[in-house]
Amino acid sequence: MTIPEYPHFETIESLAQKMEISKEGLSTDDAKKNLSIYGLNEIKEKKHNLFILFLLQFKSPLVYVLVIAVMLSLFLGNIHEGVLILIILLLNALIGFWQELKALSSIKALKKLTESKTKVKRDNKVVEISSSELVPGDVIILSEGDIVPADIRLFDTNGCVIDESILTGESIPVEKDAKLTLPKETLPYEMDNMALSGTTVTKGNAEGFVVFTGQKTYLASISTKAEEESRETPLSKALEVFIKKHMVVVFIMIFIIAMLSFFEGREIVEVTYLVIALLVASVPEGLPIVITLVLTIGAMALSVRKVYIRHLPSVETLGSTTVIASDKTGTITQGNLKVEEVFSLHDTFSQTVSALANESIEGKGDPVDTALALWVGNAYEDIREKYPRVNLYPFDSKHRLMASSNMIEKEHKVFVKGAFESLKQFATNQDDFSILEKEHDRLASNGLRVIALGMGEHTTDDIEKWQIEIVGLVGFIDPPKEGVLEAVHIAQKAGVKVMMITGDNALTAAAIAKSVNIYKEGDLVVTGKELNDMDNETLERILPKVTVWARVLPEHKYRIVKALQKQGEIVAVTGDGVNDVPALRAADLGIAMGEGTDAAKSTANMVLADNNLSVIVEAIKQGRSIANNIRKTIYFLLSTSLDEVILITGAILMALPLPLYPIQILWINLVANSALDKTFPFLKDEEDVMNRAPSKLHEQFLDKVQLLRVLYVVFVISLGALFLYIWMLEHYTKEYAVSTIFTAFIMATWMNGLQSLKEHEPFLKNIKKSLQINPYIFYGISIGIILQLCAIYLLSEVFHTLPLNSDSLMIIGIMALWVFTMIEIRKWGEYFWKSR
Repeated sequence: MTIPEYPHFETIESLAQKMEISKEGLSTDDAKKNLSIYGLNEIKEKKHNLFILFLLQFKSPLVYVLVIAVMLSLFLGNIHEGVLILIILLLNALIGFWQELKALSSIKALKKLTESKTKVKRDNKVVEISSSELVPGDVIILSEGDIVPADIRLFDTNGCVIDESILTGESIPVEKDAKLTLPKETLPYEMDNMALSGTTVTKGNAEGFVVFTGQKTYLASISTKAEEESRETPLSKALEVFIKKHMVVVFIMIFIIAMLSFFEGREIVEVTYLVIALLVASVPEGLPIVITLVLTIGAMALSVRKVYIRHLPSVETLGSTTVIASDKTGTITQGNLKVEEVFSLHDTFSQTVSALANESIEGKGDPVDTALALWVGNAYEDIREKYPRVNLYPFDSKHRLMASSNMIEKEHKVFVKGAFESLKQFATNQDDFSILEKEHDRLASNGLRVIALGMGEHTTDDIEKWQIEIVGLVGFIDPPKEGVLEAVHIAQKAGVKVMMITGDNALTAAAIAKSVNIYKEGDLVVTGKELNDMDNETLERILPKVTVWARVLPEHKYRIVKALQKQGEIVAVTGDGVNDVPALRAADLGIAMGEGTDAAKSTANMVLADNNLSVIVEAIKQGRSIANNIRKTIYFLLSTSLDEVILITGAILMALPLPLYPIQILWINLVANSALDKTFPFLKDEEDVMNRAPSKLHEQFLDKVQLLRVLYVVFVISLGALFLYIWMLEHYTKEYAVSTIFTAFIMATWMNGLQSLKEHEPFLKNIKKSLQINPYIFYGISIGIILQLCAIYLLSEVFHTLPLNSDSLMIIGIMALWVFTMIEIRKWGEYFWKSR
């Protein structure tokens, strides 16, 4: 047996000859032989070592730093902190591990699509077998409602119409014609003589030869891309860059402190303890906790809008999105055909044909039939009752029409709907062809799907002998969903490009895209066939101008996503079918539709219960808010993790006694930082986040401006504390100075925390807004005050503290005012600079 590479290119006779088969089917022995050669008709799963998959979750610079923090915390006897960080590490690993397992389940979901019973001819009789036992050469019988279990070259089609949307995204079922022979380069959505695995027969029946099974099917070629490793989220990339830079700076500074302390003659034990305390204080171990909280709260807020997050870091990815590559059907459009425009030579006859040449019942049925029934309205049932049906002629793929013969009083009439070019062959009103052709082209150029309506005397069942009169043309459209136009406007204003990717034809796609402002004058519409003929260099050149991709295949969508990512775009892709699995997997953010296939949902990072582009744009807004809160959290934790290092460095360089004990450094890290950073997830927006372009990935959390702000605050706090410490050493005892600086440093951190709530506006510009943007921070400060008073008065020996008096309170107040004022001055300077 030889299976041709292009069975759609072969005639039935040549295919049967090459494969050494016949329309009578295989014998049991031949079937067993082919099964041993080609294997079971199943999509194979790649085997994964679950233990290694779990260990890979710890592959992150942040995790490495946190492991160091755990060891150091346990070394210092801080058991609670060490255990807490360890629990967070394990929790993050388990979440990542669960996500990987869910992604792998998409392959199982693909397998389910072709797991069924199917009818074949074996030993000259029709038998029912499991689809997994199908082999090349089998003669398969397809009926309405069947899921196609393999790739099949059809040799007999009786009004067979197949829904291929699960593979191609094409919203209209495809008519099949076994008599066709097609060019080798024919794309899958043009293979009208083939039935592809995973698709569904919606009308008629057919027979054909099984040519490709298992891994050789077109469906399986999609599943191989579903196993591709998921891309890192922008959040994980940005955090990795941030942690690396931060730890390099910290290690250098702590090394310098250790060397200076050693050469000053300090004891090795004292230097070691100081280095460990500074390292623990400098590691932002609270960052994963706060980020997880931010993401969790964001995910909960999104769930209220019926956006369900399957992978927590994806919440932030929403805020980084620069391109939305959206499906048309069901996301931008309603997913239901609607009669958009009718051209009638006779209004009454057009309505009559629409009602009678129709199989829609109670609003259900073929999309075209249902749309026509809705257009006719209340008169639909009346017309059908008034003119009883005699014969029904199901869709005929050869003549591309369907018909019904009915009794009009005592006359037997035939009512036909179908392709205009087909009905012209039977039409007698040739004088009307000129105006009909003009109107047909006008409707088609507007992106409408056009059919013709006709009627005539019923004289025979032989379609080719019918004589009819074309009475009208109907243009259908899948109308945009409510709110999509506004959503596109908001996205574009926010610097997010929206592009449409669909299996529909270019004219229809462009018309819909234009109606919601995705497609504008000067934009490009590119078809899958054009993309096939395009090299990567050409694709990258035209990519910024393309807003509509029409008649695309899964491999096209995948390639588009990869090309966009190569240009630095953060891509969100929507999808609901098996055809979308490779692109959903490759995208930075895969968004599946709630009514979509299990394969799509198990691959995606998030699932929409409400399939609407406006929901995605709203989710992007939420994602930006989350990204802003993470950025503010990083600013606060970073600026408060380096100031102790600078303070200690300055004191050592000036040969002063250490201004803070190691235990005090650790306490500051707990009371000052941890009491405040857990409130950052509850921050409200300080501005409309959709009024700016997306931040560049490497600048998302730590750009040059952010870095300068951090350094400014670090030096304001550390130099202010150092100046007060020097002054106090001249006027008070060392113990008194250290005790006061200890509390003053905590107060300075709280002032920095209050100022961190607003990035773009001074605190005093809108005090009401500043106090309301995060009321929870005041609870955090209150808890911190109680803990600090305990340290001063109940655990004074442990923390080397003395009771506060009026002088120390005044110095603490000066330190707090100094920090708050200096940050406020910097903010007003930035504010006036931007306002120029």
